[in-house]
Amino acid sequence: MSTLLDVEDLHVRFPTRTGTIEAVRDISFSLGRERLGIVGESGSGKSQTGRAIMGLTPPHAQVTAKRLEFDGIDLLKISARERRALRGSRIAMVLQDPKYSLNPVMSIGRQIVETLRTHENVGRNEARSRTLEMLEAVQIRDPERVFDLYPHEVSGGMGQRAMIAMMLIAGPELLIADEPTSALDVTVQLEVLGILDNLVAERGMGLIFISHDLRLVSSFCDRVIVMYAGRIVEEIAASDLANAKHPYTQGLLDCMPKIGADRHPLPTLQRQAEWSL
Repeated sequence: MSTLLDVEDLHVRFPTRTGTIEAVRDISFSLGRERLGIVGESGSGKSQTGRAIMGLTPPHAQVTAKRLEFDGIDLLKISARERRALRGSRIAMVLQDPKYSLNPVMSIGRQIVETLRTHENVGRNEARSRTLEMLEAVQIRDPERVFDLYPHEVSGGMGQRAMIAMMLIAGPELLIADEPTSALDVTVQLEVLGILDNLVAERGMGLIFISHDLRLVSSFCDRVIVMYAGRIVEEIAASDLANAKHPYTQGLLDCMPKIGADRHPLPTLQRQAEWSL
């Protein structure tokens, strides 16, 4: 399997008046055309890792790495203009909540058309046609009607589908999905995951799936990276997650309720200082 993304010794630091906060520390992994899950509690550095790859870290942050390469392109050495050209066309990111990611004063169809025409030289009619096809591909019924709706006029699940359509319209090779199903009910979660699964399989994309839900990641991804306090504490095949060796991963698994088992009260995670060293 060819390597699409290479990350070695990635650090993301935020200078503050009281000192430097290391949000991401010494992160290293590679990604092929596969589904990689990144899990961990809030504040573990999952989203900042994805944003560093995208080049969406705030300007005051310090991003360093021995290697941060996408398809042989050094992401830390290319210009800001070249980085912008990559975003959307070859690398895309689905953010957590469509309510805050979609422009509230533009119709859904117009936003997707704008994304496509930013990266490809296509006419309005072709852009509209491809947008309708993409809305249909993410299982939106009556795409003609949804094309003209505004974000506040659609449900959370439909808004998330529209966001996925917008990120995929230019045919990226790498998709980073940051908690794409956390705001959705279980039925819609499964539908969105099915859409992502089909698109990865059909298009041969690489997918980084960021989540706090171990059970979801174990059933959806090929490999899992577990993060704690900005570091990777374990990397394991998703199918082997139940046999995780690190006590943090074991603790996360142990905190999940199990049907048919006496789990009252649920165990709590016993943190150890050496995990964050």
